[in-house]
Amino acid sequence: MTSGWWGERPPDTAWRPSPGLSMAARGREQDAAAGGHENRIIRLADDRSAIASIRLRLPPKSRRLYAYLRWSIGGQTFERYVGEVRGTNRAENLAEAWRIARDREFTIPKSSSKPSGDTDKPWASTPAVRAVMRANKGKDTKPELRLRSAVHALGLRYRVSARPLPSIRRTADLVFAGPKVAVFLDGCFWHGCPEHHRPARRNSEFWKSKIERNRERDRETDQKLTEAGWAVLRIWEHEDLKSAAQRVADLVQARKAAQSRAKTTRGG
Repeated sequence: MTSGWWGERPPDTAWRPSPGLSMAARGREQDAAAGGHENRIIRLADDRSAIASIRLRLPPKSRRLYAYLRWSIGGQTFERYVGEVRGTNRAENLAEAWRIARDREFTIPKSSSKPSGDTDKPWASTPAVRAVMRANKGKDTKPELRLRSAVHALGLRYRVSARPLPSIRRTADLVFAGPKVAVFLDGCFWHGCPEHHRPARRNSEFWKSKIERNRERDRETDQKLTEAGWAVLRIWEHEDLKSAAQRVADLVQARKAAQSRAKTTRGG
């Protein structure tokens, strides 16, 4: 497609939503443009995903119409540039933007769009898997919020969604920098919980490989942090989070006590 607009500046109907369009109606508009709600799942870092929308923008005095992916995580809104679109109306431009997003592999395609033997890229193969992927928020999930609340109630303070070691691209859910404790709250689906993980029936080889890669990454993370002097605590999302919070508190207090004894010994 030739970039840029030729002729007059595009009309508002080419990019602005209809006045008074409700949020629910905007969602249906995005679903229609993407070819289904499940086609709006986009890839994020650290094997995360989110449901996105397309936002169209026409800069002042410009004849070029730009499309961006837009999504929210933990109350924060993020955007990613998709490309230029040149349709004659908003529906055409939204659909074109979603096609570009798919071509650039920003989205996670459905199994129906790939051969059954193709395991190079992830997709949502069943309604159940799609539901899990939709619920896979980047942070501030319900289990995370409950765990934080329970830990906070025990009088502990911590950093949230932070890297224990800035040089290593690994993010822990709770970080206690002083005693060097990193807490990870692992989802049963993505991390292969031995009690609740059930292998997918469709594209089973892909999902088996992906979950195993996640497990390997978890083991590697634990090893790197341990070698750097950190204590790592992993909690499954299905656990009783009040009991889990007590385990966090016990570990933090034990590490602080050990540090205090070591300082006393050195001082003596």
